[in-house]
Amino acid sequence: MTSSFEIVTRAAVPAEALFDASRDIGAHVASMRGTGERAIDGVTSGLIGLDETVTWRAWHFGIPFRMTSRVTALERPHRFVDEQIAGPFRLFRHEHLCVERDGMTVMTDRVTLASPVLGRLAERLVLVPYLRRLLTRRGEHLATTLSG
Repeated sequence: MTSSFEIVTRAAVPAEALFDASRDIGAHVASMRGTGERAIDGVTSGLIGLDETVTWRAWHFGIPFRMTSRVTALERPHRFVDEQIAGPFRLFRHEHLCVERDGMTVMTDRVTLASPVLGRLAERLVLVPYLRRLLTRRGEHLATTLSG
């Protein structure tokens, strides 16, 4: 079984700016300060591109985690997808979409995941709510930082 959810962030910035900020390793690290997340292998700074990987190390639930993701699709400035190739999930896929509407950029994060233990129960009770909070915080951080 898998679970999916979406987070929508709106920002008064061009789609290109928000799209590139979403691919920026340093911006990601800054948005995840509470988890101590850092890039430790692959692309560790700047913008990640198509077929490139990054390995993250972070603390979640008081436990250190490592996750390696690959960018499997990239259509600048509207869409890119990163997928876990090694790490704690049975499946983790994150699609980032940016569309300009009425002078705003709407960024949609679509996440599909599968828990390594306790399946759907762990996804619904723990993982999805936790990841929703993290990605909401990340989106707000990117929008605020870019807006000035």
